[in-house]
Amino acid sequence: MKIVSRNEELLGDAHSRIPQKSSKTSLSSCNKLIRFEDISAAAFKIQCGVQKTPCMYSRLSKQYGVDIYLKKEFLQYTGSVKERGVLHLLTSLPQDQQRKGVIVASDSNFSMAVAYHASELRIPVFVIMSTSTSAARVKMCRDYGAMVICYGTTTKDSQTHARRLAQENSYLYLEEEDSAAYLSGLGTVGLEMHEQVPKLDAVVFPAGGHCGLLAGSAAALKHLNPHISVIGVESESFPVLQQSLKAGHPTEEQACSNHHFYGDVSGHCFGSNSLQLTGKLVDKVVAVREEDILISMLRLLEYERATVDAEGAIGLAALIAGKLPELKGKRVAVAICSGNLELHLLQQCIARALTLDNRVCRFSLVLSDCPGDIAKLLELLAQEEARVLDLKQERLFVTTELFTVEVTCTVETRDKIHTAQLRTALLERYPAARWTER
Repeated sequence: MKIVSRNEELLGDAHSRIPQKSSKTSLSSCNKLIRFEDISAAAFKIQCGVQKTPCMYSRLSKQYGVDIYLKKEFLQYTGSVKERGVLHLLTSLPQDQQRKGVIVASDSNFSMAVAYHASELRIPVFVIMSTSTSAARVKMCRDYGAMVICYGTTTKDSQTHARRLAQENSYLYLEEEDSAAYLSGLGTVGLEMHEQVPKLDAVVFPAGGHCGLLAGSAAALKHLNPHISVIGVESESFPVLQQSLKAGHPTEEQACSNHHFYGDVSGHCFGSNSLQLTGKLVDKVVAVREEDILISMLRLLEYERATVDAEGAIGLAALIAGKLPELKGKRVAVAICSGNLELHLLQQCIARALTLDNRVCRFSLVLSDCPGDIAKLLELLAQEEARVLDLKQERLFVTTELFTVEVTCTVETRDKIHTAQLRTALLERYPAARWTER
């Protein structure tokens, strides 16, 4: 006996509105109605290949007045939730295609998940990357077991080369898209959240261009409990999903960032299946600033010891920035879905976040070039419990009177209140001190 809920009727209605077109991955035959049963079957099929990640109560809850539960998908082997969709997609391929192999062309989380799980399944896998790809990403994919080929100076060059190799060698060229198999695998996150956190009021997911996680999980959650609010979060700089929902179709012409900080957050909407599901099942889509994302990354590192990238931090950023005031006092699960941030970029992000959080500040002042004057300044900073990070002296190009030195000092403080106290104390002793505004 088959039981069809109202949510499955919504899914069916969404599917009927989807314009049929050829799939980028030659998997058009796999695009069919996404049912709750498909997501349940995917959960059973991939249970031995991916982690059932914890969804834990966060210490950040008291700070923001929301009962926050963090679904830590960055703990997957490749550091990304994309493993769920990729594993289900690969295991759904015909046996003859698995023997021939697959090929991808990018340095994204999707490609790394394909590299790892295809190797584990003994499927020949080739990853084409541009020559501008970081050495760390190339090494990582090779360590996962893929044959990595660096070709071309742009992603477009590597994609063209990958398509040619696929055609010549009968490989299946894969791009991240919204086939039923891929969305069903991603939807298992929603299943686990519902199981792990009783009496959920809302769930927050990253959105942006690749909104498969949002769409697939919404399908699962709305079937299990239609009263759960499902919310997507994207960057204000790249409101791809909001523009696509307004237009009624995936936007083709959308300015996107090539900066690795944004990753999949700034990508194009990749399919009408997930877009239609999002329009039907997702209650709200909000946008946050880059500053909010950086602060969210800092909070996760400090309170959860979680090192995540922009895609991983963007969901929590909406709560931190006050974009969801209706969730005050509610029980909310947030997907922390990606932790693949390169080390040099992580260092820059944390340094910038500390400045935005008013915990690193800089000031300049002019002192007489006499013994003991700098010592007096350092004594004042010690009294105010400010930690000196850097101190520079300039003598040659000082435009004030002779025999003076311009001192620029960078200090660390506890918080915004401590910074204000330090500023007041400095101005009392050095009225001409100049504070560098962030």
